[in-house]
Amino acid sequence: MLPNPVQKPARLLQPFSLITGLCLLTVAIISSCNSKRDYNYEFSKGFKPVFDSVSHLYEQNRLKEGMHYLDSSVQNLSNLTVADRFRIYSIRHYYYSKTQQKPEKALAYADSMLLLIENTPEKSRYSTFYAEANFARGDALFDLERYTESYNSYYKGYLIGKNDFNNCTLSDYTYRMGMITYKQGNYKYAIKYFKQSFDQNQQCKGEFIMFYRQQEVLDNIALSYRNNKQLDSAEVYFHKALQFIDEGGAPYLEARKEVLNVAKAVIYGNMADVLSKQGHIAEAIDMLTKSIDVNIRKGNDNHDAELSEIRLGQLYLSQKDFGQLKSLLEKLRAQLESAPSADVDAGYNLLTGNYYKAINNQAAALPFVERYHQIKDSLTEDNRVLKANNVNERMADLEKQYQIVSLQNRQRIYVYASVIFICMSTIIILLIYRNWRRSNTENIMISALNEKITAQKTDLEKTLDELELSSQEKDRILRTVAHDLRNPLGGIASLTSAMIEDTDYTAEQVELLKIVKETAHDSLELINEILEATNSSNNELTKQPVDINSLLNNSVELMRFKAAEKNQKIMLQTLDTPEELMISREKIWRVISNLISNAIKFSPIGAVIKVEIARTNGGVCISVNDRGIGIPEESKSKIFNMFTDAKRPGTLGEKSFGLGLSICRQIIERHNGKIWFESNTADGTTFFIQLDKVDAPANLIYSKQ
Repeated sequence: MLPNPVQKPARLLQPFSLITGLCLLTVAIISSCNSKRDYNYEFSKGFKPVFDSVSHLYEQNRLKEGMHYLDSSVQNLSNLTVADRFRIYSIRHYYYSKTQQKPEKALAYADSMLLLIENTPEKSRYSTFYAEANFARGDALFDLERYTESYNSYYKGYLIGKNDFNNCTLSDYTYRMGMITYKQGNYKYAIKYFKQSFDQNQQCKGEFIMFYRQQEVLDNIALSYRNNKQLDSAEVYFHKALQFIDEGGAPYLEARKEVLNVAKAVIYGNMADVLSKQGHIAEAIDMLTKSIDVNIRKGNDNHDAELSEIRLGQLYLSQKDFGQLKSLLEKLRAQLESAPSADVDAGYNLLTGNYYKAINNQAAALPFVERYHQIKDSLTEDNRVLKANNVNERMADLEKQYQIVSLQNRQRIYVYASVIFICMSTIIILLIYRNWRRSNTENIMISALNEKITAQKTDLEKTLDELELSSQEKDRILRTVAHDLRNPLGGIASLTSAMIEDTDYTAEQVELLKIVKETAHDSLELINEILEATNSSNNELTKQPVDINSLLNNSVELMRFKAAEKNQKIMLQTLDTPEELMISREKIWRVISNLISNAIKFSPIGAVIKVEIARTNGGVCISVNDRGIGIPEESKSKIFNMFTDAKRPGTLGEKSFGLGLSICRQIIERHNGKIWFESNTADGTTFFIQLDKVDAPANLIYSKQ
């Protein structure tokens, strides 16, 4: 590739220039910046300012000063982290590899990078560093023309990125493969690798250096298309590279303006090749002139400028513009004396020889042509060795070796797994045999226990049946006794009421009659609650559509008289529109009346009792609120029990039998509803009833219509 002076190689395989100096130091930390485990790679507080200062000196092209500052500063630092020491080695590797062209020293520092990570206890946490060290070693070996070893190191770095699913590491690998295949003249492979590197690199975050790498890769794709004689595709990617710089370079214009100008100048020079081959000579000359004007400046990419000058000279030669050509050759000669370069020297000698031939001075042309062939043979030999080591074939061999080793490892694992499986199977068989023997004995014991359990179950069922009969008999006796007592007690209550109205009795006698009357009424109330309790769980509910607003109104109106005895008020809030529920009118009326009666009983004189109803999802919620004495904490869990000992007298001594709330709960639960309360001794008690809305049966709706 290089013996042709018109053809310029992809950029990062050129000799060192300031632009690579500004950027490649930062390349050393790309992998760590984009690692999925960044927290492992933080510099120590002492080393961070040293690293920043060295980077700043490199950006100013003060390379030796930067290395001297690094060496003197780290001597005074203690407790350096793994990241600190790794970065020191990587900077030194870069310095000797890219600026001093001393690959032996660069290789020594790359080996130090590898040893540092391999001897770190938590090696797996530094996988990105490990990949970077392998790439650095591969670069040094490549410069030493030890290509087989170089490819092995590159492949190790690739495996790390592949196993870690780290696209940034894989991008570094495919980038290097693109550069190698480019130098070997395999431009189709180079295009594939460069495109793959560009796609992988898009997921990485490295600020300017990643941006710079991407535009460079686009330029290298275009160069590969150019050398593969696909000029239209080359032109497209040159324009993509320029567009990428223009659109993405805005954030870096202030600090990196000259670097961006150099990058564009390199692309201009490369585009000139395509334009000249397409016959656009004037445009090609203009592009080369723009490129040279930027890159020939001190500190810029002088090597690229010299290559562009050679191509510009060839265009002058083709146009027979000997005056411009002679002036250009004089400049090139002076530049080569100050900064020798083999490929530029070859191009200069060939161009000078052709110039003398064009002006018919064969004698003057001969030494330049001979010098060109000497340099060409040397460069050709270098490339011959490189091309003899086909990177794709070598990587394919390494991949096969890796697969073989992986297969062997898997087979070894399978053998170990088989041995473990056989051992476990033997143990399991022995355990099964032991358990089988035990199970025979246990089955006999279980059979005996089952017989006992069956007998006990039969006895329990018989006992439960007897209890059920006893409970039914108890309910029957209670109903009979209550019914037989209700008539005489009713007569006593009526007789005492009539006697009290008679004026023939003394005040003391009237008071005694009132006591008898109240006792009779209390007894009648207890009898009614006993009858209700014994009947509520047995009788079938007769449900019908009932307007809940109307039912609440009736209940409240009937209880207002009882509330008036204690100068209390009942506040009722109904629904805005009628709402029919499928309920037992009598039972629900009983529940509401009982709750309002309790509120009256346990509220002080003059209190306000609130009865409210509100719609809920799928039903209604009725609440009865009083400002009474509340329910003590120890009684809350017993309040719904039948014959509970949680009963208390009312605020005026009204008696409580402990049956009402138990009956209420039975009724509400038979309606598939819920009843609960919220209470404290300071704010009183609120009872809630939740009733779901259930559609009436079709025959009931029809009869109603």
